[in-house]
Amino acid sequence: MVELFELEPEEVTAEANLFEDLDLDSIDAVDLVVFLQNKTDTNFEAEMFKSVRTVQDVVDAVVKLEAESSEIA
Repeated sequence: MVELFELEPEEVTAEANLFEDLDLDSIDAVDLVVFLQNKTDTNFEAEMFKSVRTVQDVVDAVVKLEAESSEIA
């Protein structure tokens, strides 16, 4: 996230709110989803990311998707 959104490393904490603390907007959110899809080779459903608000929420969503993906394989 530091490189993708040109943030300071100390700003990106687990409890940081993506929109309020990190000043991301809806286009940034789409960029983040696309970036994560490319990095994980997983297709994310938009529904899963509607409730994502913090950096920790992003981590939890990716971990959950990775776990579901490996169960299917």
